[in-house]
Amino acid sequence: MAIKSDLWIRRMAADGMIDPFEPSQVREGNGGRVISYGTSSYGYDVRCADEFKIFTNINSAIVDPKNFDSNSFVDLKSAVCIIPPNSFALARTVEYLRIPRNVLTICLGKSTYARCGIIVNVTPLEPEWEGHVTLEFSNTTPLPAKIYANEGVAQILFLESDEVCETSYKDRGGKYQGQRGVTLPKS
Repeated sequence: MAIKSDLWIRRMAADGMIDPFEPSQVREGNGGRVISYGTSSYGYDVRCADEFKIFTNINSAIVDPKNFDSNSFVDLKSAVCIIPPNSFALARTVEYLRIPRNVLTICLGKSTYARCGIIVNVTPLEPEWEGHVTLEFSNTTPLPAKIYANEGVAQILFLESDEVCETSYKDRGGKYQGQRGVTLPKS
């Protein structure tokens, strides 16, 4: 496996791997500085869309990944999301991704958020997975935390194998294949 460069990412994006695609690193917009997004040296910084699901415990629910209660979230469509202290929110990427059959991705939160105690968690994107990436934001601080829509939140690194996998995510009929919007856990 080899990590792929900005040149490879630009070639693959032309084939529809990332849509919409930003060919350079954007650091300014909306009248000021933004948390960067777009192509970097060896990855792609994805943006957070303006659709959020903020965790709430008003119903005293139990978090159960096998039987998830969607009433545990409040829906918000906004340019900014405030995550309560010691809580979390879900969002999705602006970008729709189509991962090639010989590629695996690793997604890491941006240091700007990590240095504020905001952890961005995304699981690997497997070969031939496609969809909007569901983003998990954990506010580990005792203070409210702010997430900005349409700005960078995580970097995706692309690892290309020298051979094609025997069984891809698409072949297995993965339960998150083709997801659009913020997708809750499925059992």
